Amino acid sequence: MTSKRNIYLDTKPIETARQILMDAFKSQNTAVESIDVTAAQGRVLAAPAIAKLSSPNFHAAAMDGIAVDARHTFGASDESPKTLIPGETGFWVNTGHTMPPGTNAVIMIEHLNIVDEKSVEIEAPVFPWQHVRKMGEDIVATKLLFPRGQLINAYAMGALLSGGIFRVAVYKKPRVLIIPTGSELVQWHEISPDQLAPGQVIESNSTVLGALCRDNGADVDCHPMLKDDLEKIQDAVSKAVKGDYDMVCIIGGSSAGSEDFARPVIASLGRVLVHGVTMMPGKPVLMGNVFDKPVFGIPGYPVSAIVAFEQFAGPLLRFLQKLPPHEPKFVPVSLARKIASKLGQDEFLRVKIGSVDGRLIASQLPRGSGSITTLTEADGIIKIPRDVEGISETETATAQLLRPLSAIENTLVITGSHDNTLDLLADQMRRHHDRIGISSSHVGSMGGLMAIRNSACHLAGAHLLDPDDGSYNVTYVRKYLPGIPVRLVNLVMREQGLIVPKGNPKNIGVITDLKDKKLRFINRQPGSGTRILFDYKLMKSQLTAADIAGYEDDEYTHMSVAVAVLSGRADAGLGIMAAARALDLDFVPIVTEAYDLVIPERFFNTPNVQILLETITGQAFKKRVMALGGYGVKNTGREIEIGISG
Repeated sequence: MTSKRNIYLDTKPIETARQILMDAFKSQNTAVESIDVTAAQGRVLAAPAIAKLSSPNFHAAAMDGIAVDARHTFGASDESPKTLIPGETGFWVNTGHTMPPGTNAVIMIEHLNIVDEKSVEIEAPVFPWQHVRKMGEDIVATKLLFPRGQLINAYAMGALLSGGIFRVAVYKKPRVLIIPTGSELVQWHEISPDQLAPGQVIESNSTVLGALCRDNGADVDCHPMLKDDLEKIQDAVSKAVKGDYDMVCIIGGSSAGSEDFARPVIASLGRVLVHGVTMMPGKPVLMGNVFDKPVFGIPGYPVSAIVAFEQFAGPLLRFLQKLPPHEPKFVPVSLARKIASKLGQDEFLRVKIGSVDGRLIASQLPRGSGSITTLTEADGIIKIPRDVEGISETETATAQLLRPLSAIENTLVITGSHDNTLDLLADQMRRHHDRIGISSSHVGSMGGLMAIRNSACHLAGAHLLDPDDGSYNVTYVRKYLPGIPVRLVNLVMREQGLIVPKGNPKNIGVITDLKDKKLRFINRQPGSGTRILFDYKLMKSQLTAADIAGYEDDEYTHMSVAVAVLSGRADAGLGIMAAARALDLDFVPIVTEAYDLVIPERFFNTPNVQILLETITGQAFKKRVMALGGYGVKNTGREIEIGISG
């Protein structure tokens, strides 16, 4: 072939050029492979990751000291200390040790008066489970740790391993071939600096672009340097795109010189998409499609090469493997409620962030140092300086993002009652809309209504029983959201009942058995629909809270209630059948109830909420829900008449 001077006059704006590139490869993704979790940092899940183990999977001491049955400490005081006998009424433990049988609390070593080798005194009681990490405190088996599309970071790797997941399905890293070209170039390892002749240039772009490829999650190979020879460059590109490379970057030869061969190579093998972009540096960048593979002509000047790569090739590499795009690192946020902090120390607070009514609202996650999921669930970190006692709701804070801002702004914030189907819903939406996420906070049904009233969420999950007429949620919406137009849509019908150990060894059949058989109960938090239901059932059974051992011991999710029963911490707990079935526990049905979504009118017709509603009415979602057990989907997606105008 003969060489001739290239002409490129039809330059494109950056946004237009990027759109042309993305449209050309919008249906392209790398293949899926299964790898060890320890090798998965920076990769994207291609399938949901569901915990196989609870973490911790035993009751563990959270302090150094003596493990006891808390009952043996009741009544201890300064005036009337109690004596414990190591090996009999107390057992020495270190932090992380398994709690000895029959013990449920740890007395810190600092609070012990060691009398002699055979006895110690205590001057204050402890309460059950004080200074103990309970089984399942961090992760509960069968919990959806991450939906498909989740970026795996260091925190996620710890959570996956802690949850018994050792291999994950991920999108393969794209393979990139870099082809440096130019008759004037020399390799750095082939010549010493004092031997460089006039007109010779040390080739460094392939090293720089290779590192940028790896920064964007790709594997990279560098072709031996080629002189300005059209046939040789064409042959190298042809072999690469017909092989297993996902992208080719030709360095040099994209400009308008008589020996700039990138354009004729791409044009002869495929199609030129863009040649020239209205930016400086980087104007001569060239983009093409060859055998459905992106091929770039990268300018030879180092700064131009970097700018061109970062504007186009880098984003496309991330798209091919479903990595999120790069975003600004810090954003201003409003606080859902005030945050207190101790003076004298900088605090890095993990927070969830959601965009509601155009405001980024941050809600703090638990501060516990043993809970890795507070990091895997976090969207950002707020640094509270050591000279500040806290931040009020009226102040604006700055959050360091752990997820892209675009993902946060495309996240539906669901606050309220916990239900296992929300995990399925998050994953099901990701199947066809991988840019939309769900962030759910389990604060109880009443907490969800309050979040709507405070404009702190997009929708709420609720199952609030009106004992007067047997209806769900309508009465509470009328009472607590006056003047706020909302829509009420059924998500599922579900079985609520007593979760009991496998085989139901205590032969529990009705609520009154909790009192009559002196059984230990695990409750749900105040304000939750399950707590309201339990209180109603107590009243109908002519029982009070005082009749139920463990009434004040509560958890925030159905799965946490189930794991409390599984671990032996409780004999029974009120929850949904799906939670019992998930952990192979028995279930005593009590009532079939409605679990509804409360959606403010102003969000109802937004694209993301409409996608959610379309998802829940789809047969794929309903089939997955029914597989959990204890659910009905006959009314799923049906709107409930509230009877008020707002």
